[in-house]
Amino acid sequence: MRHLAYVGMLAFCLLGTLPLELLLGVRVYRQWRRLLLTLLPVVAVFLVWDLYAIAAGHWDFDPAQLLGVVLPGGVPVEELLFFVVVPTCALLAFEAVGRVKGWPAGDE
Repeated sequence: MRHLAYVGMLAFCLLGTLPLELLLGVRVYRQWRRLLLTLLPVVAVFLVWDLYAIAAGHWDFDPAQLLGVVLPGGVPVEELLFFVVVPTCALLAFEAVGRVKGWPAGDE
């Protein structure tokens, strides 16, 4: 079961923030284009950073905690998912606080 540790943490993050979308109606998932434009630079920067760190031997991953799917450059698929899931959850939390507090954000 250890091989599901990283994916399990990512699933926990998504499930933990799902009520923000469903109950508070923050509309992060419904505005997929805006979400994609937000995630693209984040994923690009951190993926390049990871590729460099892996190639330089500064960064590695415990294979016992991974699914075993490795992308070119030695990046586990879970790491790529991390760069999508964590910023998405942060955006959900940001939008939820704004909705509850009545703070305007973005193009609203």
